[in-house]
Amino acid sequence: MDSYQALLARQDGDQITASIETLDASELPPGDVTIRVAYSSVNYKDALALTPRGGVVRDYPIVPGIDLTGEVVESGSPDFAVGDQVLAHGYAIGTGHHGGYAEYVRLPADQVVALGSLTPREGAAIGTAGFTAALSVEALIAHGITPQDGPIVVTGATGGVGSVSVDLLAAAGFQVVASTGKVEAADHLKALGAADVIPRLPADPDAKPRPLGRARWAGAVDCVGGATLADVISTLEYGGAVAASGLTGGPGLNTTVLPFILRGVSLLGIDSVLLPIGPRRGLWKRLGGERKPRHLDDVTHEVDVKDVIDVIDQVRAGKYSGRAVVRVAGGF
Repeated sequence: MDSYQALLARQDGDQITASIETLDASELPPGDVTIRVAYSSVNYKDALALTPRGGVVRDYPIVPGIDLTGEVVESGSPDFAVGDQVLAHGYAIGTGHHGGYAEYVRLPADQVVALGSLTPREGAAIGTAGFTAALSVEALIAHGITPQDGPIVVTGATGGVGSVSVDLLAAAGFQVVASTGKVEAADHLKALGAADVIPRLPADPDAKPRPLGRARWAGAVDCVGGATLADVISTLEYGGAVAASGLTGGPGLNTTVLPFILRGVSLLGIDSVLLPIGPRRGLWKRLGGERKPRHLDDVTHEVDVKDVIDVIDQVRAGKYSGRAVVRVAGGF
C-alpha cells in the first residue's frame, strides 16, 4: 500500500472544507494495528470537527470519523492477527489523528476491540452512539433502578444515543417515555419500544426554571443537556438518577442543589471517549450478546463516504434521525 483515499478536512482561516484526497501511506500515524476500514458512522462530534470553532479538533488537516470497523491488515500486537475483524472509537480518533473516513487507519492496540459476533456493519451501526446508550442504561441499572420503580424518560429520543437507549431500556423491561421535538417520529419510537412519546422538555422553554417540579421519572437518559437536563433533574422521583451524555441543548446547567439534597437524586456522567480499554471491550462483548440492540436495521441508514457531508449538515442542524452508517470500502 503506497497510498489511500480519505475525506480530509482542511482549515482556511474561518472556513473548514472537506474533500476526497489521495494520501501517502507514510501519513498514517504510528501504531500497532493497521486496519482496512469497512464502515464508519456519523456522530455529532463529526459535525463539530467540520464546524469552525467546533472545539473538538486542535490541528487541521484531519480525517474525521470517530467510529470505524474493518479488517486488520498489519499487526505488531499479539492481541490481533491479520484478518481479524475489529472496531475502534473514542480516544483521539477523528479529532486528534486521522479517523474512519479513510480506506486505512493505524492505531495503538490498546484502542482496538475485536468485533466478536458482530459484523462490521453492525459494529458501525452501534458505534459511539449505541455504546454511549449502553453505558447509560447500565449506569441506571447499576444505580439500582428497576422496571418496578416507574417510567424512564429518554430525551433527544430520535438521535443516535436516544433511539438505541429506547430500544435497550424497553428490552430490559422498563416503561420508556420518549421525549422529542419530532412529532412525526412517534410511531417509529413506539416501534422501538417506547410506551409513550412526549414533546421536548421543558414543556415551556420560556418559563423560569423551577428548582423542584412534580416528580415524574424514576430515571432518565439525557442526550440533550442544557435546560432539558435541568428540567429532568427537577422532576426525578426520590432516589432517581439521570445518565447524561449530551450537550446539543448547550453546556450550561441552570439548577440548584435542592433535587440532590431533598430527593436524593443522582447525576451520572457518561463518557465513552476515554473509557479504559478493559471495560470498553467488556461492554462491546455484551453488545454482541445480551445487550445487542433489537432494532438496528430500523434506526440505521447507509451512506457512501463521498456523500457524507450532506448527512453531517443534517446532524449539525438537528434534522437527522437515527444512525447513519458510512460505507467506506467502495464508498469513494
